Amino acid sequence: MSALTRRGLIGSLGVGAGGLLLSGCDRIAAAPKVQEVLGLGEGLTMRAQRLVTDRTALAREYKASDMSPVFRTNGNTMPASDAYQAHVRNGFADWRLAVDGLVRRPQALSLAQIRAMPARTQITRHDCVEGWSAIGKWHGLPLKLALDAAGVLPSARYVVFHCADDFGGDPYYESVDLVDAYHPQTILAWGMNDQPLGVGHGAPLRLRLERQLGYKQAKYVMRVEAVDSLGRIGGGKGGYWEDSANYQWYAGI
Repeated sequence: MSALTRRGLIGSLGVGAGGLLLSGCDRIAAAPKVQEVLGLGEGLTMRAQRLVTDRTALAREYKASDMSPVFRTNGNTMPASDAYQAHVRNGFADWRLAVDGLVRRPQALSLAQIRAMPARTQITRHDCVEGWSAIGKWHGLPLKLALDAAGVLPSARYVVFHCADDFGGDPYYESVDLVDAYHPQTILAWGMNDQPLGVGHGAPLRLRLERQLGYKQAKYVMRVEAVDSLGRIGGGKGGYWEDSANYQWYAGI
């Protein structure tokens, strides 16, 4: 594959972790270079990259001394729904994560239950298609453990993350295939930089999918659904930005 990777090109568009930043991922579509990045090899990106790389390879993990002094918030920073705001006021005491769809044992997990389950901590770099990056420390439940507890059925091919936020009334969602769902660095993060996850960064739970771009890192995750097809969800392309701005579904870097 070309030496011009999406991570490298995005880095050339920005100024590095904690540096000068653009105005929001909802304005990415205006940048022709970013659209070029998102359009690199529509059919090639996922298939060829996975043919020449180890599908279980880890994203680089960093030292605490590498962490960015500022890790910006972007996109939605407070879902507008009354139900979500009630959860914020109540400290998420009554909040539950649904794990359902094509599973044997649907789950409804409290935040306390999730935090009591085995956790993974990783210090990784977040790359936004705007051209900025930041290194942060994430603590969370490996998605594999939540899926194993629910018992994913053989007919499932994808995992969909339904979120509390929306854009203009269109609910935010994202999805991955089972390869990425079971990757050891794919976690449902409940903590950031040794603190509980803040609302601006997606509390109480956000997806960390460390080998893909920032728009795949869904915030405010409320439901994890195992499905056999993405065609019946949203606009059918696998995510809010994929549906609304024609971003590639696979955003590997």
